[in-house]
Amino acid sequence: MPVIRVSLVGFGFAGRVFHAPLISATPGLSLSVIGTTQADSAASAYPDARIVPDRLAAVRHPDTDLVVIATPNDSHAPLADAALRAGKHVVVDKPFTVTVAEASALVATASEAGRIVSVFQNRRWDSDYLGIAREIAMGRIGEVVEFRSEIGRYRPVVRDRWRERAGPGSGLWYDIGPHLVDQALMLFGPPETVHADLRITREGGTATDWFQVRLGYGPKRAVLGSSLTATEPPPRFIVRGTTGTITKRGGDSQEDQLVRGEAPGAPGWGHDPDPLVLVSEGSGAPIEIAAPPGNYLAYYSSLRDAIADEGEAPVTPVQATMVMEIIEAGIRSSSGSGPGIDLQHGVTT
Repeated sequence: MPVIRVSLVGFGFAGRVFHAPLISATPGLSLSVIGTTQADSAASAYPDARIVPDRLAAVRHPDTDLVVIATPNDSHAPLADAALRAGKHVVVDKPFTVTVAEASALVATASEAGRIVSVFQNRRWDSDYLGIAREIAMGRIGEVVEFRSEIGRYRPVVRDRWRERAGPGSGLWYDIGPHLVDQALMLFGPPETVHADLRITREGGTATDWFQVRLGYGPKRAVLGSSLTATEPPPRFIVRGTTGTITKRGGDSQEDQLVRGEAPGAPGWGHDPDPLVLVSEGSGAPIEIAAPPGNYLAYYSSLRDAIADEGEAPVTPVQATMVMEIIEAGIRSSSGSGPGIDLQHGVTT
């Protein structure tokens, strides 16, 4: 298989900590170009890559086949569009876009160009989610009645960065929301209803820093939440079914491993020492179940195979667009701006 040459556009936290190490650790991919103004740090970390300060020049670079976009959210759609029109395959860090209209336009452009467009929903390969999905599929708790998924962090002081300032695509619903929505969609499909409460809770805040969103599936509910004022991390998952409950308190370790500079795929990669806890009908004492290891490398290896026409993209255009439909539906619900019927999938707020 020919080596796929990659242009990584953006060398901030997402590009530097997540994408660059994962691309470099994936056989068949070569990090050839880095589009960034942080030339010294990028060149020091990846001396074989060409550093290109201009984003558009980086996405259109003639010596690359795949463009990975890890820039601020409001730049995702225009940069991805430019890359597709230059004949490149494209990966966009979540969120895919800021609006459904942008998402639909990118999918149409990719189809016309005959190129893959995908979004980096890496938390499909979190150890905690993989464990919960496995146990649900095995029917350990019968039919799911209530699914609770929450990521809480304690960051009481508003930081001066684009993610925490008012603007298109900023705030926690665009940051953590796409992960939680995507996982729920993978487990249960598109919901029938969306009820959302998006709030600003911190002094001086101008972007959403707390949310609770309820997805309705007939009698079943998926409750998604996140907060930046969680002094004690909440359980990552609580799933209640007709015959039992599964709880997963701790989260995946891969982000911490990447921050520490550990090599993806090294011994111990993705290991999760925190078990799932099952309490089933008539079982008495709780039962601990080992979580499977997380594996973010699976995203890029699947993408490599899809580019070689040996499988489907790890996150398809339909899946990427559906997440954005729920994000928009949540914004409409929280603002009270009408019923917000989604004509494509019947989602209502």
